[in-house]
Amino acid sequence: MRARLDELRERREAALNAGSERAVERQHSKGKMLARERIDYLLDEGSFHELDMLARHRAHAAGLDEHPYTDGVITGWGTIDGRKVFVFSQDFTVFGGALGEVFAEKIHKVMDLALRTGAPMIGLNDGAGARIQEGVVSLASYGGIFHRNVKSSGVIPQISVILGPCAGGAVYSPAMTDFIFMVRESSHMFITGPDVVKTVTGADVTLEELGGAMSHASKSGVATFVSEDEQACLDEVKYLLSFLPANNMEHPPAGEQTDDPDRECPELDDLLPDSPNQPYDMHQVIRSVVDDGEFMEYFPHWAKSVLCGFSRLDGQTVGIVGNQPMSFAGVLDIESSEKAARFVRTCDAFNIPLVVFVDVPGFLPGVNQEHDGIIRHGAKLLYAFCEATVPRIQVITRKAYGGAYVVMNSKSVGADLAFAWPSAELAVMGPQGAVEIVYRRELQQAADPVARRAELVAEYTERYANPYAAAERGFVDDVIEPSQTRRKVIAGLRALRSKREDLPKRKHGNVPL
Repeated sequence: MRARLDELRERREAALNAGSERAVERQHSKGKMLARERIDYLLDEGSFHELDMLARHRAHAAGLDEHPYTDGVITGWGTIDGRKVFVFSQDFTVFGGALGEVFAEKIHKVMDLALRTGAPMIGLNDGAGARIQEGVVSLASYGGIFHRNVKSSGVIPQISVILGPCAGGAVYSPAMTDFIFMVRESSHMFITGPDVVKTVTGADVTLEELGGAMSHASKSGVATFVSEDEQACLDEVKYLLSFLPANNMEHPPAGEQTDDPDRECPELDDLLPDSPNQPYDMHQVIRSVVDDGEFMEYFPHWAKSVLCGFSRLDGQTVGIVGNQPMSFAGVLDIESSEKAARFVRTCDAFNIPLVVFVDVPGFLPGVNQEHDGIIRHGAKLLYAFCEATVPRIQVITRKAYGGAYVVMNSKSVGADLAFAWPSAELAVMGPQGAVEIVYRRELQQAADPVARRAELVAEYTERYANPYAAAERGFVDDVIEPSQTRRKVIAGLRALRSKREDLPKRKHGNVPL
């Protein structure tokens, strides 16, 4: 027995040091942690239980002379803040983190366990794509991962952390997960690399420009969060998990109540500018209302005319959506519609109530917007709100014009409660545009068109640029003082905690993709 124990210890030691010294040094020289170091940093100390440590590839006929233990990926489970999570961490020091049959089987196993046990799945990606020596087997193995991503979607949170290269078909697994984290300068995602792009299109582009963290965070809308280094990135993963439930059958974890639920927000009474055309920062509204000003913003660098993110109210996780007047006056366009729709569906999948702050002048006009499908993309946000069954509260701070008002979680598409500030303007369009259309003939015949236009604008503003007509018809449940927003929203969320809603039986809806 002693000999067998010694053999086991030798094999485990070999598995713990699977990468060559040269590969380890190269990884560290780039400022990157090793696969096991990342797991140790992410998980609670001593909580990691490894699976398939002694697994090795079987592709001896494919010219792979080495067959190290782990086969290039570390898998298992542990805890973060005492809550169970499953994790895989690709090891770039073993075959460059390239995926082969055994590598994929390990990931399949841990993904299946995460789904069966109802726990978040975290993937730490740092690999060179498919293992060329294993040919089509590697490609088919990716398919097994993609299939499991889809089965797990909306059931358990899936988080992808890109800590090195992620190229070719490998990018599609992160693309189907709920959140993607990247690190500046060291994370890269692309279907085809710079050399192929230059060969096919003639364009010279650097690796960072093509698939770097900020390119995907600000242009493509692929990277949800970007961090300065790996440690900060993994800290952000832990922070995100504090807002999320373990699975779709649970409620998000409650935080400690450190902020008075009856606290007023007097600063909001004087926040809005006197002119309706002057911008203000919706961040100020959100941070004033939520617990301790805490707001983890979702896609902060992309589609900036709408803000999305996680906060807490009354100690409970909430999803926040708000138009941002500081960016294109808070209009909805193709990108902001997609961003908000994805966020709303994520919150609905994981039982996170939605609070929506509305100041929207409409959809962005323009030939490019129309030709690129603003109708189809805007419908995604409308569909997401209509389908959501979690508690939903709307707060109209200023402009709420046209179809964009309806799309932004109005009562008519299922909001449970709708509040408006006295500054709210609910109308088909702004006063200037409305007067030009409704009174066009009268203005053409007026002796002094400028003066008459000013009179009509003033009349229209007095009649429609306020929330009272909507309140009389029940489209707004109450007109509230801005300083009372926090108290009113918390009271509403408390009343809605027992909300139940049944949807028609169907295989799935047909989202306007």
